[in-house]
Amino acid sequence: MFRRSVLGYRFSLAWSARLSKRQGSSLCEAVEGTVVKHVRRSEKIATLAIHGGDQHDPGHGAIFPPITTATSFVQANLGEEGRFGYSRCGNPTRSAYESALADLEGGCFCTATASGMAATALALEMLTPGSHVVVMQAVYGGTHRLFEKVRRRSMGLDFTYVDLNDADKVCASLRPSTCMIWVESPTNPLLRLVDIPNLVKSVKTYASAQGQDILICVDNTFATAWNQQPLKLGADIVMLSTSKYVGGHSDMTGGALITSKPAIAEKLRFLSSAVGSIASPFESYLALRGMKTLAVRMERQCSNAQQVAEMLEQHPRVAELHYPGLTSHPEHELCRRQMKTGGAVVAVRLRGSSTGLSDLDCMKRFFARLHYWVLAESLGGVESMINHSATMSHASLSKEQRAEVGIYDTTLRLSVGLEDVDDLIQDLGNALEERSCP
Repeated sequence: MFRRSVLGYRFSLAWSARLSKRQGSSLCEAVEGTVVKHVRRSEKIATLAIHGGDQHDPGHGAIFPPITTATSFVQANLGEEGRFGYSRCGNPTRSAYESALADLEGGCFCTATASGMAATALALEMLTPGSHVVVMQAVYGGTHRLFEKVRRRSMGLDFTYVDLNDADKVCASLRPSTCMIWVESPTNPLLRLVDIPNLVKSVKTYASAQGQDILICVDNTFATAWNQQPLKLGADIVMLSTSKYVGGHSDMTGGALITSKPAIAEKLRFLSSAVGSIASPFESYLALRGMKTLAVRMERQCSNAQQVAEMLEQHPRVAELHYPGLTSHPEHELCRRQMKTGGAVVAVRLRGSSTGLSDLDCMKRFFARLHYWVLAESLGGVESMINHSATMSHASLSKEQRAEVGIYDTTLRLSVGLEDVDDLIQDLGNALEERSCP
């Protein structure tokens, strides 16, 4: 009995080793680790969200990859290691999730991290100390904090913030030490877009002429692959906070970096293993489970967001409205070219009180009148959430810094959920009544 089980176990290890070798002939041939099958059954996002990557269970044929919590994996003998050795470097559950997410974004390699900020920090590890990074204006406050208060000190990185849609300003900001362009499109929270193909053309033309290698990394958190695929638009790396729409249920924390280029994939694989800021097996399981319904959730949430934006556009209490799906938005045509919809987030600046009530007191009265919308950090869950940008997502910026990028005490970010849109609109209408902030 014992000998039979050992022989069976060794057969399993040998099978795993053969599988690992077969994966070496995938889209990223030079990369070991989590890579994607060469043959794709479909290019449709709704199909890839369910069937993408390598999600099969070699042990029992489970329809969904099981959670493997093991830290280590037994080797049959010296030099006979299987596909996995130590979970920091590779884990079956995380591998299934990474391969699916890579497929979804049109990449060949993905490394799943412990959070979106961990993914951003890992991307910066590709740079040498003293490098220069050009960044989209008005990025997420947490990204700005990491850049300015951590990596400027710990790596000596220098950051320049410009409008990435202004090709002249972008090229003028490039230096011999420039190694990366950090793109956020749409931006958080004001939903400014970047013309990714135009940016790629300008930067790569300049870099080629100067003999430089400049990486273009796009934070695709707000859009997801359902709305746009930056790698297919010419970007080198996609960053995601998978806590948001990929997980989709406000019950997990994670991030990811995806690329379609083997050389970058090799660097990311090494850095991920060396740094160790990986997604846990359970978080990977939750994210993969959530990703299965990404397409249907995004379709409903983006449709709801469009209708919420149309209602707010006509409301007298609204001073500013930001939603690229509206024809009145200055970047609506870019949205139509580059994205499927205007997204599932709406940003709004409300008018203050005419009777001397402070803006923050007005906000407290507004939030107290809401029934379905909840005041909470984060976004992308099935429930509709409102973020008070000044005290939440951009609290790390001073009031003056927030004003420079257009964020005020009455600026709100609405993450539109799956509820009936009529209920959502009525709820907002009730909270915006004049008596809530006279």
